[in-house]
Amino acid sequence: MNNESHEMELRFSDEVIGQLAKLVQMAILSGTDIVDHLRQMRLNADNEVLHLSSTYTTYFEKTIQSMLQELKENVTD
Repeated sequence: MNNESHEMELRFSDEVIGQLAKLVQMAILSGTDIVDHLRQMRLNADNEVLHLSSTYTTYFEKTIQSMLQELKENVTD
């Protein structure tokens, strides 16, 4: 009987690494918990590489646009 582990190893794509940096920045700027942002992140595996899901990317962009609009409204008031 073979006792070797057969766990699949996955690595982050460059886009995921960049997104992690954005989430850290977002948490710092907004004063929110990084854990909440990380829990929202959605990934897909392709050839043992993790990529951002298109659904998550769309969600994140809408969130950023909403934050920018809110900031713009608060600055002009």
